[in-house]
Amino acid sequence: MNRLRVAVIGVGHLGQHHARILAAMPDVELVGVADIDAARAGTIAAKYGTAAFSRGGDLIGRVDAVCVATPTVSHVEVALPFLAQGTAVLVEKPLASGLAEADRIVAAAAARGAVLATGHTERFNPAVTAALPLVASPRFVEVHRLGTFPERSLDIDVVFDLMIHDLDILLTTVGSPVAAVEAVGVNVLTPKVDIANARIRFDSGCIANVTASRISRDRVRKARFFQQDAYISIDYAAQELEMYRLVASNGGRPSIEGGPVDVAHDEPLRRELADFVAAVREGRRPVVTGADGRAALELATRVAELM
Repeated sequence: MNRLRVAVIGVGHLGQHHARILAAMPDVELVGVADIDAARAGTIAAKYGTAAFSRGGDLIGRVDAVCVATPTVSHVEVALPFLAQGTAVLVEKPLASGLAEADRIVAAAAARGAVLATGHTERFNPAVTAALPLVASPRFVEVHRLGTFPERSLDIDVVFDLMIHDLDILLTTVGSPVAAVEAVGVNVLTPKVDIANARIRFDSGCIANVTASRISRDRVRKARFFQQDAYISIDYAAQELEMYRLVASNGGRPSIEGGPVDVAHDEPLRRELADFVAAVREGRRPVVTGADGRAALELATRVAELM
């Protein structure tokens, strides 16, 4: 089997991990890495035995697929030239800085039949993939995604940096159109919103209460789903899953049964990239499509507009 030629554009905090994982895949040739910081590109390229480029455009025609991990504002300008060539593209979340740009990216992929994936890594968290078959018509969802103050992604609101992960998970698990949104956000340490809470009501009647913060003392990544006769708890960071059910007994009081669910730990980004590579090889849809990324961005935009 020929090795798939892949490149990474933007090798900062996250992109360097794309390069690390792709370089270790036996069926992938990491053709190069590109970054406007030439020194950074050179360092990462040397570390993983590939070529360094200062412009993503220099890789057009040399690759079968690219991962775009540049700042959000540049996603559209970086991704479009590759999609116009029919090259497969994985764009880190959020898909774009606005819905109009997201639509341009999705339309460009559709026009050439190119594989387009969005980098919502939590979908590949082993605890999430184990939970998805268990979640059925939830009635209430409580989510907390709290982190300490970062040195990155301060160019966007916490809604687009952190909360968007959970909005994508909600759209996937609830499976119902959004009926109404209430939200509040506060810019505490930056000009952007640093802590946000959204209350989302779906047509199904499900209510989701979602909190995201990048100014917390502790790091918390948890979601709890309450549905008829069942409770499901996900710890994203620990990759742990618990489920409890109310079980009826013959003539007696019902009992609560359940506990921890076995989860095979793995690196979500590695699983995401493996899916992207397989989707390109097989000419199939990736697990998280461009349309999925656009849907999460649309809901995040709806939340942010209320702040």
